[in-house]
Amino acid sequence: MIYPSFPKKHDLLGICAPSAGVGHKEESYDLSIATLESKGFRIMETEHVRINDPRGGTAEERGQELTSLFLNKEVAAVLAAAGGDFLYEILPYINWNALKNHPKWMAGASDPTSILFTYTTKYDVATIYGFNAGSFDEDPLPSYLIQALNLLQGKQVIQRTSELHSSKPSFADDYAGPDTPTEWKANVKSLSVSGRCIGGCMDVLKDLIGTTYDSVKRFIRRYEADGFIWYFDNFSMSAENFYRTLLQMRYAGWFEHTNAILIGRVLFPSSETGMSYHEAITRALPDIPVIYEADIGHTVPSFTMINGALATLQYHNGKGKISFKLK
Repeated sequence: MIYPSFPKKHDLLGICAPSAGVGHKEESYDLSIATLESKGFRIMETEHVRINDPRGGTAEERGQELTSLFLNKEVAAVLAAAGGDFLYEILPYINWNALKNHPKWMAGASDPTSILFTYTTKYDVATIYGFNAGSFDEDPLPSYLIQALNLLQGKQVIQRTSELHSSKPSFADDYAGPDTPTEWKANVKSLSVSGRCIGGCMDVLKDLIGTTYDSVKRFIRRYEADGFIWYFDNFSMSAENFYRTLLQMRYAGWFEHTNAILIGRVLFPSSETGMSYHEAITRALPDIPVIYEADIGHTVPSFTMINGALATLQYHNGKGKISFKLK
């Protein structure tokens, strides 16, 4: 596994919009950029970052702008500006050889999963999931975002179950911050495992299965001796769709040598038949240790995950923690 050099104070962070532009939320985005600058980073944006469009430029433009940041020797790390819906269409326009030959940390959350997952599983370069460049718009910065910035700079961090989480989306009009006691659930009483960490947004991962960007079987063969810890961020998949996708991953061989699966809270839960997410998990994964309703993904607070790193996951009595080793 290739672990690029972490960005340091005064280093240049390159920001592109591989999914949506941030023109519709420039005020909050600028607050986030100010936070990154206050931590000592310099910022460079590609041309279409501030476009007010669900697409941050054409697919070709977005692919070229992402590639340009990896070819720029001054850029220490690459951040996606935001999530969205249309990153999937840029995958053929990324110069993957450039990314492979000039490895850098890339960070993103939600729709950028397509790039992060492919970069790690197909090209053996570790990536960071859990935040975009526009994620740091709170003042004061909450502890989970402070931890995210520490991880971006290569500091050792142990992330633990939150005391409270939010019951509403952070962009809701009546959002009041974390307001609900957090209790992780599981199909085991306790767990202490390690394994190669991999995962992302489930809504996005399902579209990679069986495509040319699906190198999971080769990734598993390379690291099967370590075993794997998968994590899934479910944005809005219904219980039924989530269930079918877990089965599809299983049928595709994705869960071979899996030591545990960590599943986050669903931001927009739904069901067409009355199936619960608990039922979806227990039916699809009866023989794998699963922790769910964890601090992963679109709910606040959420962990920062390092794809490709060796993760140690511990769980007992509704609480857990995770840490990473870069080896």
